[in-house]
Amino acid sequence: MTLFLTGSPTRFGEPYFTQDNGFRAEVQAALAAVTGPNRKPRVLLVSAAPDDRGFTDSVKKGMSDCIHTSGIGTEKIVMLDRRNAAKAPELVHWADWIILCGGHVPTQNRFIHEIGLKELMKGFDGVVMGCSAGSMNCADYVYSHPELPGEARDPQYKRWLRGLGLTDINLVPHFEQVRYALVDGLRLFEDVAFPDSWGHRFYTFRDGGYVIQKKGRPAELRGEAYEITRGAMHRISEENKSYSFMNFIFISPHFPQTYWQFCAGLRANGVNVLGIADTNYENLSWELRQNLTDYYKVHNLESYEEMYRAVAFYAHRYGKIDWIESNNEYWLEQDARLRTDFNVTTGIQNDHIAAIKNKSEMKKYYALGGIPTARQIKGAEGEAKIKAFVKKTGYPVIAKPDNGMGAGGTSKICNEAELKAWLDAHSADRDYFVIEEFITGLLVSYDAIYNSQGEPVFENNTVFPTPIMEIVHGNLETCYWTNKTVPAKLAAIGRRTVKAFGIKSRFVHLEFFQLDRDREGLGKKGDYVGLEVNMRPPGGYTPDMMNFAHSTSVYQIWADMVAFDEARKPLGEQFYCAYAGRRDGRSYKHSHQEILDKYGSVMSMCERVPDALADDLCNQAYIVRLQNKSEIDMFFKFVTEK
Repeated sequence: MTLFLTGSPTRFGEPYFTQDNGFRAEVQAALAAVTGPNRKPRVLLVSAAPDDRGFTDSVKKGMSDCIHTSGIGTEKIVMLDRRNAAKAPELVHWADWIILCGGHVPTQNRFIHEIGLKELMKGFDGVVMGCSAGSMNCADYVYSHPELPGEARDPQYKRWLRGLGLTDINLVPHFEQVRYALVDGLRLFEDVAFPDSWGHRFYTFRDGGYVIQKKGRPAELRGEAYEITRGAMHRISEENKSYSFMNFIFISPHFPQTYWQFCAGLRANGVNVLGIADTNYENLSWELRQNLTDYYKVHNLESYEEMYRAVAFYAHRYGKIDWIESNNEYWLEQDARLRTDFNVTTGIQNDHIAAIKNKSEMKKYYALGGIPTARQIKGAEGEAKIKAFVKKTGYPVIAKPDNGMGAGGTSKICNEAELKAWLDAHSADRDYFVIEEFITGLLVSYDAIYNSQGEPVFENNTVFPTPIMEIVHGNLETCYWTNKTVPAKLAAIGRRTVKAFGIKSRFVHLEFFQLDRDREGLGKKGDYVGLEVNMRPPGGYTPDMMNFAHSTSVYQIWADMVAFDEARKPLGEQFYCAYAGRRDGRSYKHSHQEILDKYGSVMSMCERVPDALADDLCNQAYIVRLQNKSEIDMFFKFVTEK
């Protein structure tokens, strides 16, 4: 079902559906998805005055003329009122498009209950459009504010009614017309709706604005709109802008420190950003606090019992949880467990987590996509089989945790003595490792944001001349760069990998080796070999480097994917973006000031690296935007030369 909630589908008294905020196009697209190209929709209007024949007939004529003037052809339009109420079951079954007409909310509400419309519409897979009272009656609990003389002063008047249960959104329609309206001498907003909004949220917008809710997606409000809650009103959206009705639980949003920008992107889209972390609220950065709707502190993020209680608290306070995400490799398994337990279907579930966490399981999915990978054996196979495997592949080999992130616990084994030493050292925990043949080549990443259809809405390529494992083990300087564009062969194998792993609605960081020579069974020089999939954004400052390279915000692109399932943030001028890091306690040829003097005009970021990231990224970061690829190595040399 696609649901539209409007005050009026027309604007300024025009005799056709407005095109503002994309309304008419959305209606036409929704109808076409139901009827296909060879049939016109069957339309059922539901009266808000079922016993007033004159009014009902005029509404039918006006809506019919409006539909046809809008260029929407119909097979037939039928008005459902008292005269044909007995045929409601067959009419609902017949219809492709149900329009709940405007009028008096309580009157229409009684009629829809008399004919059992809520039950009749269960399983309806067409288009539903509410107009004014009809939109209000689509809610589960309908806010029926006083409208007619006497209702505001009548203690028996019921302001809350049971509705159709198609949405939990309560509207006060026709903002322009009713903003200063009086009912029984009371101001509709200040004296009625504002006091009623304590513990509730009402939304109001001008005619021509609307709410759209597509099957499987949270509702989205388009156009200038206002939220009324806690006795006050504030604007939440502007003309040609959108606001998403979504509850997003962000786990550990304070680390890395740049992740507040993901929260800011979500908040800009109207999403309720509900944070869970293990630090006091006042210790969160000002930027993060500004973009959290609510915050829940746990004593230990590792405690699933505490995390479960936190999510349950938010579900009780805010209703259905739409997303649970940390964008952090460390919490992938816990994220998946929470999603599974709370039936949150927008991310990876328990039954698929091993495929993207365990390096041994990744091999199966690489194979499904026909993606070449290095040969591998599990440590659990035993010492004899490991030695036989190494004899077959030759030295060196790489031993690394089957379930782990970064270069932690990874060893390069170059000869028999080192293999024996490794086997002896890991006799107790060998089962947790995999041993893999060593492949030489250039380490590159395919970074992308994918929507719910498994389509990329953003793609990027980053190049690591020295792998992080060697940087960490050798205590080297960190130097890497982000490309202007993604090479076509890398984009192709990246997309194939995403499809093989069934990735949807995620930011991904996929690592590949670009072969430096022909290798039997893997490919020719320049081909790409799958190394590792990471179902989260790249670490460190790489997201910021993507922003600088592509003159955009990947934080906002990701937030747009979450809220709207598409990218709405354009890319600008393209650059190469290079990172060079320095370690404390070393004597470098060029001073910090000399670096600023030479590269200050192209410096995008210059800052101290948090201690938690220093092993990988050094202690001092310099990030520049460059026009030409030839400038990259000169920058690296200038910063790191001793």
